[in-house]
Amino acid sequence: MNTPFLKMNGLANDFVVVDTRAGGVRPAPEIIRKLADRKTGVGFDQFITLERSPSGADIFMRIDNADGGEVAACGNATRCVASLVMAETGKPHASIETRAGLLIGQISGEAISVDMGVPKFDWQSIPLAEEFHDTRAIELQIGPVDAPVLHSPAVVNVGNPHAVFFVDDVDAHQIERFGPLLENHPIFPERANITVAHVETPNRIRIRTWERGAGLTRACGTGACATLVTAARTGRSAREAVIAMPGGELTIRWDERDHIWMTGPAETEFAGTFDPETGAWQRAEEAAE
Repeated sequence: MNTPFLKMNGLANDFVVVDTRAGGVRPAPEIIRKLADRKTGVGFDQFITLERSPSGADIFMRIDNADGGEVAACGNATRCVASLVMAETGKPHASIETRAGLLIGQISGEAISVDMGVPKFDWQSIPLAEEFHDTRAIELQIGPVDAPVLHSPAVVNVGNPHAVFFVDDVDAHQIERFGPLLENHPIFPERANITVAHVETPNRIRIRTWERGAGLTRACGTGACATLVTAARTGRSAREAVIAMPGGELTIRWDERDHIWMTGPAETEFAGTFDPETGAWQRAEEAAE
């Protein structure tokens, strides 16, 4: 039986969204990997499954990366799901349960804002494989000891683990080369998302992110959140800033309650169906011909 899906994106960080409440099926990891292939499949960074919430939230959002591995959080996908839920309910807000906790989305002008919760800075909560009392800059580097290419990242958990390297020029670093090494470094027992960030002004930061299980991405919502809170925590920025990525810009605010608010767009590209047994897929308009 073919499963219907929506192809969506937030700043070119793209997703396949399947609603199991309407009979959709979350496929096996090998089918997710096949569908994620940008040459032969639908092509996406994450596979999003919508389920009934056991806690009474509007929806439960399950997230699988393009490699088929499940993760707890995805900021851009949360905005996309919030837009679907608000369209479904007619309300200006949405409650979304995830493995990272309960997230709240709301309409903010022409954009969507999501409360991404409170960041975790303790080394055990990130988690790290060894104790660091100060996670604003841990001992980790790539390159020669006396002239490292990248070193001393700030680390944080914003629903998933992130390491942020503050640099003078984000384009001068081959994150597509170093990202896989750092993602899988032994210091990160659950792997990590890797970001290089340049603080242009206290209210504007440019980043590039290697996303755990997805690779180099044009936009990473949790990467933007991680960058803002680590920049503010280390005195590099204000507690609200525009985070510029190859796919576009997000506004991130770390409020007085220590909650992170992420504001940006969400877009539906097209609808389609796929076979959960084989991974064969087609657009809805093709099926109608």
